[in-house]
Amino acid sequence: MADRGPALPWLPAQPVAFPPPSQAWSSPDGLLAAGGALTQPWLLAAYRQGIFPWFDDDDGPILWWSPGVRAGLVPGTMHRSRRLRRSMRKNAERWHASADQAFDAVVAGCAAPRSYSRETWITPNMASAYSGLHRAGHAHSIEIWQDSTLIGGIYGVAIGQVFCGESMFGTLSNASKVAFCVLQAWLAVRNFAWLDVQMPTAHLESLGARPLPRASFLDILAEHAQAETDPRPWVLPSQLATLQP
Repeated sequence: MADRGPALPWLPAQPVAFPPPSQAWSSPDGLLAAGGALTQPWLLAAYRQGIFPWFDDDDGPILWWSPGVRAGLVPGTMHRSRRLRRSMRKNAERWHASADQAFDAVVAGCAAPRSYSRETWITPNMASAYSGLHRAGHAHSIEIWQDSTLIGGIYGVAIGQVFCGESMFGTLSNASKVAFCVLQAWLAVRNFAWLDVQMPTAHLESLGARPLPRASFLDILAEHAQAETDPRPWVLPSQLATLQP
């Protein structure tokens, strides 16, 4: 029998209050609570406590998660394979990067069906919620362009000196990896302490992300997520915009 612990807490619309992440279920891993709202106070409080929303469709309840194992890396320490470096050199004349120029389009790209699945957790309500965070200066995107066509990107939420990556996409080979590369290099320039990528996967580990226990991630948040977040739109330096991180 799965070790789920006590019944799943149902959160009212107000006040904003989460159970301790240590109370999350072990199966499914990290499920902490349901209910609440996708408003800025709820979302910002969640990220500061190592919690994020994730649910199947707009007709179901909001589910809040804090997995027992997280993944991330120190900005500036990404592993760039020879294949990725070769791809960046090959496409340097036509590809370029920007920040906060097409946030909603990046979210839409991340929500689009993949070749291996037509399902997405980025529902219209979820997309609208993160668009609101972006307008308020809490969420940011990196865009990768081929000439004037958006071919890849990544978005997430900045909490103090921690950036919580939400999702990335690419319509051309390596475009999503290039977006990740630019993001982590930009975070290093801005002295961010940690890039959270939520769940450990083989793909993310190939880019340098490493797994760590939830308690260790919460320690990182306690030390670095309380700093004041700069709400101004991001503007990449020319070196990063021209894919020379």
